[in-house]
Amino acid sequence: MIKVYGIKTCNSVRNALKFFKDNNIEVEFSDIRKEAPLAESITTWVEKAGIDIAFNSKGTKYRTLQLKELNLDDKGKLEWLIKEPMLLKRPVIEYNDDVMIGFNEEIYKETFL
Repeated sequence: MIKVYGIKTCNSVRNALKFFKDNNIEVEFSDIRKEAPLAESITTWVEKAGIDIAFNSKGTKYRTLQLKELNLDDKGKLEWLIKEPMLLKRPVIEYNDDVMIGFNEEIYKETFL
């Protein structure tokens, strides 16, 4: 089962969910606003995808928290991801014991079709 983590108001998440629906691929959706991912899940995602892929330094939450001023190292970024899951780039897709972060239709086609 493919699991999609994100928020429904995010365009990338909406595009991913539409892709799966249009291609009749069943997924389970988890809203990270309503239920924060476990710290061990976030750590695993970062290990598999890389901190620079997982950590959203362009989003509203990053600016609101003024994290740029902290000049975070990778460990600091991971700690913030665990404290504030809204700092995750979205969507996070778990599949076949792997993880993909973000939406890229061509990569989705290669991976899921």
